[in-house]
Amino acid sequence: MKKFLSLALLLAFLCPIIFVSPAFAADSSVADRRAEIKKLHEEALQRVYQKYPSAKRVLRKCYAYATLSNSGTKFILFGSSHGRGLAVNNKTGEKVYLKMKEASVGLGIGAKEYDLIFVLANKEAWDSFIVGKTRFAGSAEASASDGTAGGTVEGADIAAKGVWVYQMTKKGLALDASLKGTKIFKDKDLN
Repeated sequence: MKKFLSLALLLAFLCPIIFVSPAFAADSSVADRRAEIKKLHEEALQRVYQKYPSAKRVLRKCYAYATLSNSGTKFILFGSSHGRGLAVNNKTGEKVYLKMKEASVGLGIGAKEYDLIFVLANKEAWDSFIVGKTRFAGSAEASASDGTAGGTVEGADIAAKGVWVYQMTKKGLALDASLKGTKIFKDKDLN
């Protein structure tokens, strides 16, 4: 049993490496990696706009937003995800390149590629998000108040105080019931 668990853990953390886009390879130039992230950023926005047309207004009027393109795997008890993305501050014009790492423990199996589009309501949410201090909690809500205009963020879940998230699966399938730890932080190589 101990060997099985060790193998499951090893597979869960090594499998995402297989799904990493060649654009993120170590030998890619900074300009090439930035260009690929910008392309993924635009594609993620188009997917969320297509599924939730109100998202265009929400992302245009919010304090800031971020997109992360991710790959993840889950094998029995252990899983992991990783990704890269771009945060845009609508008030200051600042752009920050991001990385994401996630580990999970619980029952599940599968692999998927997906986008996370975060809506940041205010400066406090932006500051906390960018430095990696935001702690994420799950939610089963289908919509949430945007906290500023009195509207709703249709299709988004509350992720943390002042932060909502849309999750858009690009491809793959995963069945997952687990506890997750997610860390989003600045990409030191690209900023």
